[in-house]
This record gives sequence, C-alpha cells and structure tokens, in this order.
Amino acid sequence: MKLKITSIGNSAGVILPKEVLSRLRLDKGDELYLLETPDGIKLTVYDPTLAEQMEVAEKVMHKRRNLLHKLAQ
Repeated sequence: MKLKITSIGNSAGVILPKEVLSRLRLDKGDELYLLETPDGIKLTVYDPTLAEQMEVAEKVMHKRRNLLHKLAQ
C-alpha cells in the first residue's frame, strides 16, 4: 500500500486509511510503535518493551505467589 506524507502543523505525518485502522483494531488516539528491522521500518500495535516487562513480572509473581497471596488477604 502506498501512503503519502502530508503536513500536519509544523510536522509531517501519514494518514492511515480506514481499512488499515480496522485491520489493526485502532482508532484515533491509539498508539502505534515504530520498530526498525533489517528489512526496514515496521509499524505495530505490539510493544516489545512492555511484553518484556510483563514476562519479568509474570516470573516474579509466579516465584512469589505465596507472598502475594498473603498480601492480598
């Protein structure tokens, strides 16, 4: 899909067609992440940093589940 860069105030931006927003399940105000890959630039709704942090949190919660259970009481 070919997109055109347009002026938005003092910046430049790309307008995403409704079909793309629908496929990505995005709406105005949602966030996209730009990742540089060996093949170029990738726009995604997936945040790899957050995914890493959640993985660490899940490991800690699993390891300390008894303590967390007691704290929840």
